[in-house]
Amino acid sequence: MSINWTEKLQNLKKTTGALASSSPETMKMFGGLAFTVTKDGALSKKNKELMAIAISICIRCEDCIAYHMQNAIKAHASREEVIESINVAIEMGGGPSTVYGGKAIAAYEELTRGQ
Repeated sequence: MSINWTEKLQNLKKTTGALASSSPETMKMFGGLAFTVTKDGALSKKNKELMAIAISICIRCEDCIAYHMQNAIKAHASREEVIESINVAIEMGGGPSTVYGGKAIAAYEELTRGQ
């Protein structure tokens, strides 16, 4: 069964929105942390999002893959850069990362369709 990555992103927004309503202070702090650590610095935002994709693959978090893939695409990550990030995840995570790497490239393909 293939994953609908656009739907996954919509659901993630809905569920994190519900969490933010229930725990606004925590989610505000987490959002601030996420903004701070992913902004351009010694590493570009794009490179940080590519790192987050690799980590998301290793920890087997589909929603994380969707979220960081969308951000990497917005930061103009190329398909080749995404593939290399997946390759690093496979090196670090072995067989399970190979499976989730396939999911990540499917997310890239779906989320860039029509661009």
